[in-house]
Amino acid sequence: MVRHKGIGPTDTFWCPPGGGIQFGENALDALRREFLEETGLVIEPGELLFVNEFMQPPLHAMELFFTTRIVSGDVKLGIDPEMTDGNQIIYEVKLMTMEEIKSFPQKEVHHMFTYCNALDDIFHLKGYLEH
Repeated sequence: MVRHKGIGPTDTFWCPPGGGIQFGENALDALRREFLEETGLVIEPGELLFVNEFMQPPLHAMELFFTTRIVSGDVKLGIDPEMTDGNQIIYEVKLMTMEEIKSFPQKEVHHMFTYCNALDDIFHLKGYLEH
């Protein structure tokens, strides 16, 4: 999970790694790049699970969620290369249990977790999720 500042009413937001697609980049290459930038992990994307429409100021995005497999690397705090060193929005990265995720206020974690009681529930989400 990646902790961002500047998103949502409490200025803190936990979500899986990810981000925007650059022009000419396909979704799988974007996922690989975003994981490496944010977490230091080299991953291989798997199956497309679901699509989520994310609307939480200042962002409005269509998110594609895939299964992933770690190929190499160690979890470490990464960066958002679109932001300057003094203006980074990523300030924590860590592996979490569902109990840890559920311990945060709902407004501080990604909406997809309202549909889940266990980590395995994520893999059963299908289709279009609306927030």
